[in-house]
Amino acid sequence: MDLLSVIVPCYNEEENIADFYNELLKNEAYFKDKGIDFEILYIDDGSKDKTVEEVKKLRTGDERVHLLSFSRNFGKEAAIYAGLKKSKGAYVVLMDADLQDPPSLLPQMYSYIEQGYDSVATRRVSRKGEPKIRSFFARLFYRLMNKISRTEIVDGARDYRLMTRQVVDAILEMTEYNRFTKGIFGWVGYETKWLEYENIERNKGETKWSFWKLFLYSIEGITAFSTVPLAIASVMGVLFCLVAFLLIVVTIVRKLLFGDPTSGWPSLVCIISLVGGVQLFCLGIVGQYLSKTYMEVKRRPVYLIKEDI
Repeated sequence: MDLLSVIVPCYNEEENIADFYNELLKNEAYFKDKGIDFEILYIDDGSKDKTVEEVKKLRTGDERVHLLSFSRNFGKEAAIYAGLKKSKGAYVVLMDADLQDPPSLLPQMYSYIEQGYDSVATRRVSRKGEPKIRSFFARLFYRLMNKISRTEIVDGARDYRLMTRQVVDAILEMTEYNRFTKGIFGWVGYETKWLEYENIERNKGETKWSFWKLFLYSIEGITAFSTVPLAIASVMGVLFCLVAFLLIVVTIVRKLLFGDPTSGWPSLVCIISLVGGVQLFCLGIVGQYLSKTYMEVKRRPVYLIKEDI
């Protein structure tokens, strides 16, 4: 039989482990008819609750359940990467344990793979249940990314994606430390079918993604797949140099023609503050790229494994 690897990143999801497993197995008969069996890879990202214990309970009754537990919290990107490396299936699907990625879509997703698509991705067409300010900035991020990057990132795209082994192997070729999976999916290409569905709220528990974490994640995406911010910093530097040169010329001409004494200290202070702020902003942009380079050249592992069952 062919194998479908189900990768489930988990961080403090003890309440959802069993529920997810039960929902996933509702598709078991469909895939067995197709000659496909499951392997379920729970990737524990350093959980503080009883997530590991819950997965081990499932393992005692079903040897298709596997556990990969990190030594600490390395982040979802590391968990996804670890799951892809560990997977053995001819087909691989990424899913969240909180059931916001409905397992009921799997048969439909696989039907598109049978039609010849290399991957089937999902996107939310609504953000029901999400704070409006968060939805606004999320849409703003996607619009910005698609303007400044050559890599297409679809608005509302989820990590929930069914892929062939060829696509997975291509993703694993990208071994960078600073990972932004949504961008990596777009960068590797291949023929992708997009499947739309209404937003589904978490089954149990609370989201681990605060506004601040999402903001930092967006910066990660921008610096990973676009160098436009560096170009903006350069253009701003050139513009301010031109403005300064013109102001010098105006000041000299006014002094020679009208003998106007030096004046305007308040405005001078405002201009210095503005220019200083722009300089610090541009240095911050350069610093972001430099910090990513710094972490890459260290060549630290993306994650460390504590337990592999």
